[in-house]
Amino acid sequence: MDRTLRLLSVVAPVYDEDALVEAFHARVCGALEGIPFELILVDDGSSDRTPELLTQIAARDPRVRVITLSRNFGHQTALTAGLDHARGDAVAMIDADLQDPPELIPQMLEHWRTGTDVVYAVRRRRDGETRFKLTTARWFYRLFSTLAEVELEPDSGDFRLLDRAPLDALLSMRERNRFLRGMTVWVGYTQTAVPYERDARHAGETKYTLRKMLTFSLDAISSFSHRPLQLATLVGFLCAAFAFVLIPAVIALRIAGSYLPGFGTITIAVLLLGGIQLMAIGLIGEYVGRIYDEVKRRPLYLVRTRLNEPGEPPGV
Repeated sequence: MDRTLRLLSVVAPVYDEDALVEAFHARVCGALEGIPFELILVDDGSSDRTPELLTQIAARDPRVRVITLSRNFGHQTALTAGLDHARGDAVAMIDADLQDPPELIPQMLEHWRTGTDVVYAVRRRRDGETRFKLTTARWFYRLFSTLAEVELEPDSGDFRLLDRAPLDALLSMRERNRFLRGMTVWVGYTQTAVPYERDARHAGETKYTLRKMLTFSLDAISSFSHRPLQLATLVGFLCAAFAFVLIPAVIALRIAGSYLPGFGTITIAVLLLGGIQLMAIGLIGEYVGRIYDEVKRRPLYLVRTRLNEPGEPPGV
């Protein structure tokens, strides 16, 4: 199968990136020279000079479309907003921090032209990241692989290219707690990995704090697995079974006159069982909270302004 590219859409969320947005635009234009493309930059409520710079870039380059959200909605939602507005036959998702090289997109396009529906980039090396970040990322992928119902390639991120068919399938999924790299695997279609070496951040600081990473990990696992709930049920069953086994043992010790009452033992048992119950309730609460977010049916995001918009935007 040979596909003909009429338009490539490159989507990148931007949040407080005034130190590198110009360099990102230049790198994308250089990497895609000779390829018909549009660059969709989604301003996720930036508070620095990013909006001003994006306006200047859009004014001198009609291929750049700027979507400004009404506030900060988060990386995954901002990325979704860009995907909603993409018009291309193929759509590339990439972060604007230049850790993921735009120069890899033409190679990903070659796989798309020969029939691959989803091309995802896999990091062989991750420069500029701390040992803590690398270790926790490795733990996350192992945990996700164990618990989740989809097979996510380790060290793959949101840097990927999608054909219009899997993209439309992806955009039909409007849940609020979004894990796009897992959702692109869930939709299926033919998928191919492209290895690359990830660079250190070009400028500025990462916006993913430890708290955001933990929330992102929890969203990922809860979106694609019910096993934590099943694990809570199993632990509760084992504790109950252990308690029932101890009942005849305590009775036998009383009859034999060997029973030694201990306040400490009882206290430890109560605290242990109470802690397990609270953890299980908290786990259930996380899932219930996500159900509550869904049933409110609020829009995923709100758009404040659009620059270089070719037509009416799709609904959010």
